[in-house]
Order: sequence, then structure tokens, then C-alpha cells
Amino acid sequence: MSKAFESIKQGLDEALAFSKGKKGKAIVHKFKPLDVKNIRAKVGMSQNQFASAFGISVSTLRHWERGDRRPTGPALVLLNVVAKEPKAVLKALSE
Repeated sequence: MSKAFESIKQGLDEALAFSKGKKGKAIVHKFKPLDVKNIRAKVGMSQNQFASAFGISVSTLRHWERGDRRPTGPALVLLNVVAKEPKAVLKALSE
């Protein structure tokens, strides 16, 4: 078997074990809920500017800010990074 297959298989085995409550090598990243409106205010952008800069629809941003919905997956990760290092993210996206 190829190295890629073995790596994928190992990852799947770890994920299955984790889903059954067994602690193993699986790394789980947990993010706390965010105050998206506060993050946007900290960056000093309007809703339109923030949405455009980070590839988010204005409608989605409004839902997050009102608390109707919560960001998940890659959006949650991005917002956590923006909350901690907004200038670095903006610089990376502008290059």
C-alpha cells in the first residue's frame, strides 16, 4: 500500500476510535463562541467592508452578529485568527 493510503487509513482509524469515546492520537480543536460584531468593530470595518475583505456574504455576517446563526468550520477558524491577528490576516489576503 502507498504511504498516502496508509496515512488516510490511520486517520480514519483514529477518527473512528475517537467517535467511540476512545482517547488516542486524534487532535480535536475546539473553539469558543465568538462575538462577531465585536471582532468587526475591533477591525474598524463596516459590515460590507468586513464581509468583502473576508469572503463572507453580508447576510451571513448579519445573522452571526444578531446571534441567529453561529460560524462553523473554516469560517470559525478564520474569525478566531482575525480576532487575534487582524492585521496579519488582512496583509495576507491583500498580497
